[in-house]
Amino acid sequence: MDLVKVGLLGFGTIGGGVAEILLGKTDEIERATGKRIELVKICDKDLTSDRGVPVPDGVLTDRLDDVMNDPEISILVELIGGVEPARSFVLRALEAGKDVVTANKALIANCGSELFAKARALGRTIGFEASVCGGIPVLQSIRTSLTANKIRSIKAIVNGTCNFILSEMETKGAAYADALKEAQRRGFAEANPTLDVDGSDSAQKLCILAQLAFGADVDWKQIARVGVDAVDAIDVKYAKELGRKIRLLATAALGPEGLALSVSPTLIPEDSALAKVSDAYNGIEIVGDFVGSVFYQGWGAGRRPTASAVCGDVIDAALGRAKITFDSLELWGENREKIATVDAKKVSGRAYLRLGVEDRPGVMAKVAEALAKREVSIASMLQPPKASPDDEFASLIILTHEATSEKLDDAIAELDAAPFVRGKTIRLAVRD
Repeated sequence: MDLVKVGLLGFGTIGGGVAEILLGKTDEIERATGKRIELVKICDKDLTSDRGVPVPDGVLTDRLDDVMNDPEISILVELIGGVEPARSFVLRALEAGKDVVTANKALIANCGSELFAKARALGRTIGFEASVCGGIPVLQSIRTSLTANKIRSIKAIVNGTCNFILSEMETKGAAYADALKEAQRRGFAEANPTLDVDGSDSAQKLCILAQLAFGADVDWKQIARVGVDAVDAIDVKYAKELGRKIRLLATAALGPEGLALSVSPTLIPEDSALAKVSDAYNGIEIVGDFVGSVFYQGWGAGRRPTASAVCGDVIDAALGRAKITFDSLELWGENREKIATVDAKKVSGRAYLRLGVEDRPGVMAKVAEALAKREVSIASMLQPPKASPDDEFASLIILTHEATSEKLDDAIAELDAAPFVRGKTIRLAVRD
């Protein structure tokens, strides 16, 4: 029998799912792979909470050294999350001769360069499939089946929490705050959901996708991002009237000047594949120069889908497949052609604008003039009925033609300062 021993750091939601698979499916995995993969240590501060997984005596410990100093443990699974102390633990595991598997997108997005270099220098591997889109094998696809292609673009829904919130607003007419509360009630959103709803989580995942697919040197904090907390239920309603749906899209597009990256609530055609991704699902459209457009959809988060991806990486490491793909992977590698990223202000795109304007003759002309002055042209305009006939202000919905973000910013700043405009202009991205 070929035995492979595994240690696990972190026994939370995902850790519980990994333990459920590795402790409960040992025989099935052995029959399928010819390897007996055993989870022999689980390290966590909490030794008393019930995770719903029977753990054999002697497996659960709160001593890190029980995992790190065991020479028979050849694979370490890191599921504690965050950057530190996860980074230090991963480096220690690599130096101890262990391969590493992680679902920690913050760790990979922030420290990928350092960790990958260390792993290569020590002849070890790092599996990180579960760091983006849970159970969808998108990273594996980019690394293997799409290798012969030059990736042209990625458009992706990579945050299930945000997609659930937008789906609630779309199907039930819920206000953003109510949709968020429902997401928290169902366990899709954390008690503090900031990193999800402000677009940071999506930006970290886009960083990983961009570095993997394009070889771009990306700092996720520099990616232009707007979160779903900028979306009002009225915008969802108006989008529907325009034949569109709003999704939080993480996009990467390769053009003559380099790679344009952004995260933003985006109006997309209601019959498009991404528009049909609802609830807490993720969806990813990748365009390659030879394969054309390919589309992936599945649960993007949660205990079981993410644990499935983690265990897939564990099995690859045990079988030696991870070594083959990791050694050929030029992610953050010196041999990869470097792709420049484009200044977000210089990127062109269409926009959805919602303004509150005085309901009197000549105002539309003034709005159009302010936009034209900045070379922003109007593709279509919608003026919905006022909430009350006595209201002196009305909503004005504008879809623009393509313009740079810089010109749109300047035009919006002028409009927001105009006496005939009330409040701040709402701006969302538009893609066809």
